[in-house]
Amino acid sequence: MWSPVNARADFGDRAGTDALDGLREASDVLAGAGVELDVTSATRALYTSDASLYRVVPAGVVRARHVDDIAAVHDTARAAGLPVTMRGAGTSIAGNAIGEGIVIDTRGLNRVLEIDREARTARVEPGVVHADLQRAAAPHRLRFGPDPSTHTRCTIGGMIGNNACGSRALGYGRTADNVESLKVLFGNGELADLGPGTPYGDTAQRLADIGAAHLVHLRTEFGRFGRQVSGYSLEHLLPERQRLDRALVGSEGTLATVLEATVRLVDDDVVRTLVVLGYASMADAADAVPSLLAAAPGRLIACEGMDARIVDLVRAKGTPVPELPRGSGWLFVEIAGDDVRSLVGALVAAGEPLGWRQVDDPRESAALWRIREDGAGLAGRSLPTPAYGGWEDAAVPPARLGEWLRDFEALLVDFGLQGVPYGHFGDGCVHCRIDFPFHPGDPASAGVFREFMTACATRLRGYGGSLSGEHGDGRVRGELLPLMYDEQSIALFGQVKAICDPDNLLNPGIIADPVPITDDLWPVRQRATVRAGLRLLHDAGDLGTAVHRCTGVGKCVAPRPGGVMCPSYLATRDERDSTRGRARTLQEALDGTLLAGLADPAVDTALDLCLSCKGCSTDCPSGVDMATYKSEVLHQRHDVQGIRRPRSHFFLGQLPRWARLLAPVARLNNLLLRLPFVAAIAKRAAGIDARRAVPEFASSTLRRSTRRRPMSPSEPDVWIWADSFTDHFLPQSGTAAIAYLEAQGLRVEVIQDDACCGLTWITTGQLDRARSIVSRAARALAPYVRSGVPVIALEPSCLATLRSDARELCDAVEVDVVADGVLSFAELVTRLDLPVPDLSGVRVVAQPHCHQNAVLGWDVDQRLLEKAGAQVVRVQGCCGLAGNFGVEKGHYDVSVTVAETHLLPALREHVDAVVLADGMSCRLQVGDLGDISAMHLAELFAAHRPSSH
Repeated sequence: MWSPVNARADFGDRAGTDALDGLREASDVLAGAGVELDVTSATRALYTSDASLYRVVPAGVVRARHVDDIAAVHDTARAAGLPVTMRGAGTSIAGNAIGEGIVIDTRGLNRVLEIDREARTARVEPGVVHADLQRAAAPHRLRFGPDPSTHTRCTIGGMIGNNACGSRALGYGRTADNVESLKVLFGNGELADLGPGTPYGDTAQRLADIGAAHLVHLRTEFGRFGRQVSGYSLEHLLPERQRLDRALVGSEGTLATVLEATVRLVDDDVVRTLVVLGYASMADAADAVPSLLAAAPGRLIACEGMDARIVDLVRAKGTPVPELPRGSGWLFVEIAGDDVRSLVGALVAAGEPLGWRQVDDPRESAALWRIREDGAGLAGRSLPTPAYGGWEDAAVPPARLGEWLRDFEALLVDFGLQGVPYGHFGDGCVHCRIDFPFHPGDPASAGVFREFMTACATRLRGYGGSLSGEHGDGRVRGELLPLMYDEQSIALFGQVKAICDPDNLLNPGIIADPVPITDDLWPVRQRATVRAGLRLLHDAGDLGTAVHRCTGVGKCVAPRPGGVMCPSYLATRDERDSTRGRARTLQEALDGTLLAGLADPAVDTALDLCLSCKGCSTDCPSGVDMATYKSEVLHQRHDVQGIRRPRSHFFLGQLPRWARLLAPVARLNNLLLRLPFVAAIAKRAAGIDARRAVPEFASSTLRRSTRRRPMSPSEPDVWIWADSFTDHFLPQSGTAAIAYLEAQGLRVEVIQDDACCGLTWITTGQLDRARSIVSRAARALAPYVRSGVPVIALEPSCLATLRSDARELCDAVEVDVVADGVLSFAELVTRLDLPVPDLSGVRVVAQPHCHQNAVLGWDVDQRLLEKAGAQVVRVQGCCGLAGNFGVEKGHYDVSVTVAETHLLPALREHVDAVVLADGMSCRLQVGDLGDISAMHLAELFAAHRPSSH
């Protein structure tokens, strides 16, 4: 029989002989059935954690592609005595998607099998992502009601496992309320179809017998209010309900595995109106909830609580936040129906807010809901010290919410803790990230966590509340269930588990016979200390702290993300190539037992397809910046540990240096590179993929060509910084900027100093050299900035480097001066309020550079184009070239696949459009793959420039 004690250690080094034999046997049997059991350390490292505080090393991972794979794993696991844990997107906050045995990743089971418009149902496989189901139902004007904040990546199987709810469960119910039937495989091996009118098999009959034998107890102790989802939902075993399918919802994969689900759909053509009500505190907002519910019975779709500290964090990132009414806590109230005028008045009168606002602009509404969706990640960064999940999910009857919230906040004070509450206030459910004083390498530091969790659970009992309101009990609350339920209820949980899973192989340690809440906590694991080459300003200079910013919320693994993150995952669909996967790999390399430090080949493999696009730095709610971590890891591997660098680091990673050396013979160099055999030799020597075109050097650099211009004895009105890419490859961007600005009556000069930002050295981890390059550039540019004359940069990646990476490398005051002072072309035009050309009737397909998107923002550019009258099509996502990435040998196919996610389809759809791409990488990709000449915003404005006279 499987030993969890052995399994929690590194399976390959310390597992018992019987367990190892069982694993080998299971692997052989599954291989014979065409199912791969991946037992490599690199893959197991990706699945050690979910979005919780826990780390458990699996014995192996199966990526299911057919429901038969699940049946094969079940059969084999029972024979070998191996536990099985089901996993969807791995976004569980309670630790119920990790396990010691075989973890089955169900995301390959992603078919929507049927949409029945008449019955208003959908039949789906368990790995279908919530957002994909919504897309499939939308043509029928239907939707699945519950919508968790993780809806872009969470799976329907995972939602069934946790009885997920989300913001709109107030109007549409929990997942359990929307399940119509299930096809399941019980832990005892019985296959069953469960739903209204289906005949009972042996297991179902035994469960029904429990309901008949405990009528009074189940009627009084279970289903007391909507968000009582802790433990097993035994109220569904009662004869008057007899919904054994719904009894399995929320059982967290401990009783049966879902093979197929039929779920109810609701009308999606309902008009929804958002009203925001402001209050002095979150507790005051909670006090208003009962009155609001009474004022609009049946009309409220959502009633969400949002703390001002979370909103302030969004603003601090530079992200615009729509106007909010006065207050430090808000309720986001969504109303269904066309005529809401009188209803809004009734809500305001009933809720008595400090202020209120009806949000009619769909874009503003979407922006506010986006803040709510990112709540968990943002709340984790809203305090001076790291904040964690744990007491994440408690719920009370809404009538007692304000009282409970004050009691809860008093408990925080008593324990010297801080937390930012938010959540589904209309349902009485509160989420909160708390700054528990965990210390790496000190398991005793979990003591405060245990004491606080126990105190909260004890206090919650007096409110008739539930430990979990939607995320399940998992490892974080299972041990506390006896504080919520009496002995008879706990005994019934054990009986149900024994009927469905007599060998305790399905997700053991969850709900029935739970593991202690302080076992397997990753924040108290020993963590290696790495002396970073970068300052890592937001993480006290510690790479270990930085990579643990990833808490597993999984926004990077959404099949169709709304931002840039994570382009390589979109290309491969492999967890390893997601931001989360890379963070997990680095976490294991630094403090786990699976990987041999940063020198482990798994680290190189995980980072190989990272484009260093910086998309995660803004798109990830937890603020993970994998581009920065990759630079640091490359520095550690090659400069500190002495691992040999690839050739591309010396050529592409030092491109500005080679461009400067070759500038005097640029024409000859270009002629030679047009000869196929010379180009082939050059590409091979530089590590460039043979299918890539080599960019041509400018025959005359921007600086050289502008030296011949007559100089004014006085200072110019604008200085242009000649970054390496504009200077040596795209000087036409600079001459266009000069032409446009001079047409407005401004005197423009190009800075003649050699001032490279060091970007290519940074992205390839050559940090010591990069530091000296950046320092020299800052010293050269600072006097120009200090003069008060505007200084502009034309290459967005170089400007982004000055504003972000330069500060990570150097603490010189000149770096801050330059970072704060240099402007983009669009920022200058906006600041000086210069006239824009008439672009009426011009369609522009714009590909913002990833660094521009992440660090600078592209909104200023978009507003200028719209002001000019252009029809703007903004390409979402990365172009796929990303500096040296797409040029390097071995990356071409992924680079093209990334381009196919957004860029190339947009070019094919708008063949007559002007293609705008300020970044050199984007322009090269458009030219290489689309055979189109893209232009810089300055070139577009110069071509249509208005005169100031």
